[in-house]
Amino acid sequence: MSSRRDFLNTTTLAGLAGWAGLSGLSLPAMAQSSLPLEQVKILYGFPAGSSGDIVARRVGEKMAGSAYTRNAAVVENKPGAGGRIALDVLKPSVADGSVLALTPYSMLSLFPHVYSKLTYDAFKDFLPVSTAAIMQHGLAVGPMVPESVKNVKDFLAWAKANPKDANYGSPGAGSTPHFIGALLGLNNGVDLKHVPYRGSVPGVTDVVGGQIAAMVTPHGDFIANHRAGKMRILGTSGAKRSPFVPEVPTFAEQGFPELVVDEWFAFFAPAKTPAHVIAAANAAVNAAVKDKGIIDSLAVVGLIAQGSTVEELARSQKEQFDRWGPLVKRVGFTAES
Repeated sequence: MSSRRDFLNTTTLAGLAGWAGLSGLSLPAMAQSSLPLEQVKILYGFPAGSSGDIVARRVGEKMAGSAYTRNAAVVENKPGAGGRIALDVLKPSVADGSVLALTPYSMLSLFPHVYSKLTYDAFKDFLPVSTAAIMQHGLAVGPMVPESVKNVKDFLAWAKANPKDANYGSPGAGSTPHFIGALLGLNNGVDLKHVPYRGSVPGVTDVVGGQIAAMVTPHGDFIANHRAGKMRILGTSGAKRSPFVPEVPTFAEQGFPELVVDEWFAFFAPAKTPAHVIAAANAAVNAAVKDKGIIDSLAVVGLIAQGSTVEELARSQKEQFDRWGPLVKRVGFTAES
């Protein structure tokens, strides 16, 4: 079957080349004419309603009418497996720009250290398109934790005194928030039990309902409940205080500089997507994240809209991969552990 497919592909390309020569067009020019696409699908590996889902939907809407796509992109949520399912679906998708995935860097820079049999190669199976937003993570507690707990050191003291209830949720095993919580406990001699969820939303619901003590996740998913007094954000992971909850000190300010993390949401395409299509997608994303309406809507969920070049995203992916390797090893967590 494969030899027949190879023959057909070769024959088709030869025929196109001949036609292009007769008409005075080059193959690249013909490929360019396929843009804008009629429809783009954005895969997102977590449930609807989470902060990253909002990024996918708002940026996808703004892509309409660009040189990349005529219509607004359609978002398809693929929750589960800590965000991996979206990338599993992206990997074999047609490489013409019609399918993208939005993902945090956890799935690409941490998971290769966590899963010995990862179903995709983070550096070979996908092409970077652009970042879309920057997020800080936060540690927040709910009604299970007494009001006297005001900061991260208070929480660690409470957790040490209450080992039965010393737990925290994250949006997925092997995610950046999982390791932030694990390092917090490990570095301070406190046994914090990890509770993985299928995204932030169900974990936040359980914290507010008093089912678990705490949650580490993008802090934007806490802000509404924090302001309503249903949760208390004790610390944030940025190098600087979050502009959205400036009253909350960073982990570094509270004596935990190893927990400084600014994570991105970024768009990726299947490997072998043509360079001119990647360039068009990059331009569409960068134009979208400069729109005031998108900047404001992402701010509501604690995200800073920010695009990048393809090269900047590729470099950041590798830098985070190198950074997290030894940290994951120190925590000692693998998918098989």
